Formats: sequence, structure tokens, C-alpha cells
Amino acid sequence: MKRMFAYCGLVCSECPAYLATQAGDMAALEEVAARWSQEYGGSITAAYCLCDGCTSGSERLCGHCGECEVRACAIARGVSTCAHCDDYGCQTITRFLEFAPEAKVGLEKVRAGL
Repeated sequence: MKRMFAYCGLVCSECPAYLATQAGDMAALEEVAARWSQEYGGSITAAYCLCDGCTSGSERLCGHCGECEVRACAIARGVSTCAHCDDYGCQTITRFLEFAPEAKVGLEKVRAGL
């Protein structure tokens, strides 16, 4: 499977929600929902976890995609990832990377190749 990156640098093709969605595995989506509910202190459902990747153009997106500031900004700016943005390192992506430092690795690799 080709690696698929989110705007923020997370690797969609390694995300358990993405993998379960692509496999049509509702039991795995239920497990992801239970784990995320515990990790993030919310009530997350399997339906919320259904996702084809935030850059896919699909309407089947994780519930967070609708409220994601990074995704909204990248779409508004017309960039494939934040690494492609002239304002890379802005407050929006910096705040996100504090929450998900693993995403920075992917973004830095993309930036190095530009």
C-alpha cells in the first residue's frame, strides 16, 4: 500500500481507523473507537472513526476532520500538506505538532525534498 499523508503529516495509511475502514472491518473500528474514547476522554463511536484519509476527497472522513484547523487551513491555502505551505511553522501546525510530534517527522521529510 502506498503511504498516504494527512495535511498535518500523520500517515493515514498507518492509522488504525484508516486501515479498518479500508478493510471494512467494523469490529476493528469498534476497538479503535473504544481505545480513542479512553485516550481522549470522550465518547467516540465506530462511525466517527470511519475514514478514507483527509486528503482523499472522499466524504467518508473521521469525525475530527470536520473540526480540524490544520485541514481547513491547508484546504484554504491549496497545499497538499503543511510542509508545502509558505507559512510552515505557523501557530496552527505548531500547536498540532505539540499534540502529535510524530507528524513532524513526515512533514520535515517532505520539506527536505522540496
